Amino acid sequence: MTDETASTASLIDVDTPSVRTVPSDFGEQEVQTETQQTRIEREEQEQEEAAKLRAERELKEKAQKKKHQAKAKARKADSWLTKKFEGMSDGTTSALAVGNMLAVVGISGFLGYKTWLMYENRQLGWKNVGLGLGALGVVAAVESVFAG
Repeated sequence: MTDETASTASLIDVDTPSVRTVPSDFGEQEVQTETQQTRIEREEQEQEEAAKLRAERELKEKAQKKKHQAKAKARKADSWLTKKFEGMSDGTTSALAVGNMLAVVGISGFLGYKTWLMYENRQLGWKNVGLGLGALGVVAAVESVFAG
């Protein structure tokens, strides 16, 4: 008969070895424990996430830079256009513009009236249309010389 009391039944079996043996190259191994392996995996995952965040941030910065460049080009073009209109506000330029407009309207009206009369009298032909277009071309050439 064995006399086992409750206090001795909970004790660890003495027949099992209490010292664990490890391989002789344990210290030279890159990863020595499961905790180390988990930590390494977690660090790699954090590095990947950080790289993704950096790449997203760089893309956003590039997009904002291009947006600012486009706005700067628009301001520059607007400034150039504003300067051109400001230059036209003096008296000589506006008089020249009014003179050009009156010449174009007058000549176009005269040629239109003559063309209509020829059409009603059935005298309008390709020769007359060509002469009218030639006259408009000459007027445009003269205006470009004086305006430019």
